[in-house]
Amino acid sequence: MPGTEITKHPDLIVGIAGSDDAAVYRISDDVALVQTVDFFTPIVDNPGDWGRIAASNALSDIYAMGGTPLTALQLLSWPRDELPWSVAADVIDGAVEVLTEAKCTLVGGHSIDDQTPKFGFAITGTVHPDRFISNDAAHPGDLLILTKALGTGLIATAIKKGEAEPSSEAAAVASMRRLNSAASRVAVAAGVRAGTDVTGFGLLGHLSEMLRASGVAATIDAASVPLLEGAEAVADAGHVPGGTRRNARSVEAHTDFGIAPPAMRMLLADAQTSGGLLLAVPETDAADLVVALIGGGDLAAVIGRVDPPGADHLISVR
Repeated sequence: MPGTEITKHPDLIVGIAGSDDAAVYRISDDVALVQTVDFFTPIVDNPGDWGRIAASNALSDIYAMGGTPLTALQLLSWPRDELPWSVAADVIDGAVEVLTEAKCTLVGGHSIDDQTPKFGFAITGTVHPDRFISNDAAHPGDLLILTKALGTGLIATAIKKGEAEPSSEAAAVASMRRLNSAASRVAVAAGVRAGTDVTGFGLLGHLSEMLRASGVAATIDAASVPLLEGAEAVADAGHVPGGTRRNARSVEAHTDFGIAPPAMRMLLADAQTSGGLLLAVPETDAADLVVALIGGGDLAAVIGRVDPPGADHLISVR
């Protein structure tokens, strides 16, 4: 197609041709840029929390590649005649709190008048061009480790409907607010090369991308998948966002759900915001990595195994 040459360059290591979390562009033998962008509409009622979650979510793609964030450009769409700028200031203040924690410098941005509020960031970071985490390096026999519990999409929908329990809402906000920085550092130090973060396409969607890129399959142990407090009850009650339903439909053709009940199918496909890292790790290294992740303050659940290619289904849920 016309224009495809502009997506290619000898120093572009990871670009739009794959489904990885961020672009990687070599600057020198020792330094590559990692670049990503993400923004979305409000998913919680508190403006500061929205800002905190938006910043954490945008930074996550840098961490998923094993990178270190450096700078942030802010993206803001705001209905200036309907919502006061003081609310936007609260959103930005929340975001700056998280950027400060990440040692990521806010260097500018752009705002437009829009009927629907939207907020997020374009983030630039660095990584070693030969030592980054990507979604195409999983191997048969690797164990799959997840660093955050699932259920933020379902709980956010229940929040919008006024149906979420306060403890469930608090757990979801705390999870989305938490940076993946410590988990990323631990993974890089351990030599992990295969991974992604779990965001809008859900666990099964992002796992599917990793499996296809790596030419392998996988088995998920549903009972080992961590869930946020109240997430299963919300799924049982039918508070399922449209994105989660689309995710579930998109993975049906290549997923054997076994005897997993409908609620668990929705949880495995739930569209996450600022979800955890999904790491594929050699079995001999997995126990030490779990200890290190937990020692860094993260959750570390072994949720499945990478299988050789050629199975009847790309993903099997047991």
